[in-house]
Formats: sequence, C-alpha cells, structure tokens
Amino acid sequence: MNLRATVALAAYIATIPAANLAVTHIGLLPVGLGYTAPAGVYLVGLALVLRDLAREAAGRGPVIAAIVVGAALSYWLASPALALASAAAFAIAETMDFAVYEPLRQRGLITAMAASNAAGLAADSLVFLWLAFDSLAYLPGQLLGKAWMTIAAITVIAAIQRRRAQAAA
Repeated sequence: MNLRATVALAAYIATIPAANLAVTHIGLLPVGLGYTAPAGVYLVGLALVLRDLAREAAGRGPVIAAIVVGAALSYWLASPALALASAAAFAIAETMDFAVYEPLRQRGLITAMAASNAAGLAADSLVFLWLAFDSLAYLPGQLLGKAWMTIAAITVIAAIQRRRAQAAA
C-alpha cells in the first residue's frame, strides 16, 4: 500500500473515535443558523470525505477494514453505548455512501463525493441520533454541520484538482 493510501486510511480511522470523544467531552456545538449538534458533527463530516479519498487511494476492502478498526477504537475510547450508536451509524452511512459513490465515480470525484456524502450524512445523522439520544432533536444541526464540512472539503479538493490540471497543462 502506498503512502497516500496509508495516510488517507489513518486519517479516516482517526476521525471515528475522535468524533465520539468530542461528543463525550465537549457535548453540543453551534453549527450556524441557530442550530446546535453533538460536537463530533464536523469530524463525521470530514470522515465522509476521507472515506471517499481512502476509497480512491486504497480500494473498498481496506476502507471496510478501516470502518471496523475505527469502531473498535471508539468502543475502547468512548462509552459502549455511544460507540455502538456510532458503529451502527457509520456502517449504514458508509453502505449508503458506497451505494451512491461507486456508480457516480465515473462522472468524477467531486460529483461522486458530493452525492454520496449527502446520502451518507443523512443516514449517519438519523441512525446516530436515534440510537445515541433516542431523539432526532439535533437532526437539523447534524445535517447542517456535516454539510458545512463536506462543502469545505470538496472546495479544497476541487482547488487542488484545478491546480494540478493547470500545472500539467
């Protein structure tokens, strides 16, 4: 496995327990427009983007293994109930993400990433909030916070792609 794949997978894995630790130790954060969400919201938004980058660099198999490793780390570092809610949410969200990402990949990374992250962030938010809090009260904030992170990350990736294309021309 090359360095790019290793870094992408490690970064992806790290976001999973980091998100749970943020929820445990920080609580709620404002995400804009008057909404709040559990503090891991930005890290989960980043995780969805990193999953796609790891998929590009390492393939599907290593990403599936990374989900398992991230969930295990979460269980070790966070409360078992939070880790279980997170693992279930990640498993469902990543399945949704894969289902959307794979067919759209032929249309370009940015298109596939934007569409798959929209599906993934919705699934993750619904499952996590329901299992962790037995409520969907933070759903608007969860969706908004993850969308902000996805938009920011996609903007950076698109700028890098443009710069590389200009350098190659």
